[in-house]
Amino acid sequence: MPGPQSDRAPFGVMLSAMVSPFHADGSLDLDGAQRLAAHLVDNLAHDGLVINGTTGESPTKTDEEDVAILRAVVEAVGDRATIIAGVGTNDTAHSVNAARAAAHAGAHALMAVTPYYNRPPQEGLVAHFHAIADATHLPMITYDIPKRTGTAIETETLVRIAEHPRIVANKDAKGDLEASQWAMARTDLAWYSGDDALNLPLLALGAAGMISVVGHVVGDRLVAMANAYEAGDVVGAREINASLLPVYTGMFRAQGVVMTKAALADLGLPSGPVRLPLLNATEDQRAQLRRDLAAGGVAGFTA
Repeated sequence: MPGPQSDRAPFGVMLSAMVSPFHADGSLDLDGAQRLAAHLVDNLAHDGLVINGTTGESPTKTDEEDVAILRAVVEAVGDRATIIAGVGTNDTAHSVNAARAAAHAGAHALMAVTPYYNRPPQEGLVAHFHAIADATHLPMITYDIPKRTGTAIETETLVRIAEHPRIVANKDAKGDLEASQWAMARTDLAWYSGDDALNLPLLALGAAGMISVVGHVVGDRLVAMANAYEAGDVVGAREINASLLPVYTGMFRAQGVVMTKAALADLGLPSGPVRLPLLNATEDQRAQLRRDLAAGGVAGFTA
């Protein structure tokens, strides 16, 4: 895989779950996706990108659109960044097919979220993730975000899931630092923060990096924070984290993709509208976001 990797950080340190740019009429903007991917990799220090995650509006894109945007991003930056395909759904067979399609489209790795809405038992989670991992030769990340899915991956379950040789990492958006510590202690999974407000705490507990939303606008500063902490400059890492607090707050005052697309639009970068049932940021929301990003020192925004 391209980009800097290690056993501890197999996909690098800085990744964002990239939005899917759309044209004004709501159709997929493949040229915009390529330009945005290049901006994140070349200007904001991204080691990799997750394509077709929930921030990429995967629930409202077709399978054909998922393959098209994945191919476009691989073509644009796949020689210098790790491209991870989001393939998780609440239907195991659908996820298996999506994994195979992603591998054929050139993805370097897969990410699968816990099945949502149907609330499977823990034994079902093991079978689900192992079935997806069995479907291709690609390494895979599990994604634990119970506030969205309704089901948490319990530590004992994650230990069993991690027995699969191709499941090599976990994206942690559980918001439970005690559970995170136990899971990191009991598995050899590479750990990636999936909750921007907890990036630094999870790095302190041993996380390898971040799969971020705010990385769309501050990826380079997140890298600086991670590097400072790794080098033993805890005070410096804390100072960077404190400077980013208004960004963490601002980008999640509404749904993350809504605010990310608003911020990108203000920066003149490809974004476009969101698809229903999401709604575009209101003018009041955008004005508050601009104030938040200015307070967080984001280039392009002034108080």
